Amino acid sequence: MSDVVIRVKNLSKRYRIGQLVEPYKTLRDVIANAAAAPFRRLRQSSIKGNPDSKYIWALKDVSFEVKRGEVVGIIGRNGAGKTTLLKILSRITTPTEGYAEIHGRVGSLLEVGTGFHPELTGRENVYLSGAILGMKKREIDEKFDEIVKFAEVEKFIDTPLKYYSSGMQVRLAFAVAAHLEPEILLVDEVLAVGDAAFQKKCLGKMGDVAKEGRTVLFVSHNMGAVLNLCEWALWLNDGRVTFSGGTNNTVEKYPSSSSQLRFGFADLSEHPGRPPGMQPVIQSVALRSNDSIARYRGSVKTGEGVVFEIRYDCGDTSLDYAVVGINLE
Repeated sequence: MSDVVIRVKNLSKRYRIGQLVEPYKTLRDVIANAAAAPFRRLRQSSIKGNPDSKYIWALKDVSFEVKRGEVVGIIGRNGAGKTTLLKILSRITTPTEGYAEIHGRVGSLLEVGTGFHPELTGRENVYLSGAILGMKKREIDEKFDEIVKFAEVEKFIDTPLKYYSSGMQVRLAFAVAAHLEPEILLVDEVLAVGDAAFQKKCLGKMGDVAKEGRTVLFVSHNMGAVLNLCEWALWLNDGRVTFSGGTNNTVEKYPSSSSQLRFGFADLSEHPGRPPGMQPVIQSVALRSNDSIARYRGSVKTGEGVVFEIRYDCGDTSLDYAVVGINLE
């Protein structure tokens, strides 16, 4: 029990949508609204499910525990509730229902420039962000040179942040969050802003943070990064936990909600976009597994060899060669 640093129990967050925001109100409007407010509340309480209000549950009954030193991936499509979950854990927003217990100092990187002020220089923002994270000036002084070197902004450290590119901002923000030794590091999909070399550097740094016994929650759409970095993963869908478990199992199940590639095999024999009688045709595409038990696999780790199996039917047509293209978008 003492090793649990994050405990989330029945966590839910509800937002109101479609609320009309008036550009301005006259004094007469304010007085009229104040006089009618008690009657409006009484009428709303008597009508179950007020038709004038619409709500959306960004999170609903989410429960899980994270132990000290674990690296946990959080995956799901856009709008699944991943960022909302990290904002609650970062104490940026409050839950509607349930609770989250966090034991340790939290460093979060949720959006580019979060916690930074555009009019302040890079140097001033490092100290500002460090203070927000609860660091003392002496601690920031000790890490300052290392932060600037990692972010690769030495030439611009005394330039106001508003002149930084989005890539420079995210490099500096990640460097601050990772080097000021938070016990819990929350990272959203901001690394997509950086180039490939910087993403690799960030993943390596998060790996080092985990080896030091600190905890990382990593939100990403990059399944390769999740597979390489995380011990287990949580799949959110429409604000609910669809599956949680070992990273390989979670990533294998994740695409199954919208694709036949769950098991690394796609049957194209009845493809709707194929003209009748077309020859030759591809019947199936699969990703082969080296495991004799599981013939196909739904994902691979970065650096692993890949074997594609493509079955096709030529009919009476002679096929001398085939050209295969891979779209990495």
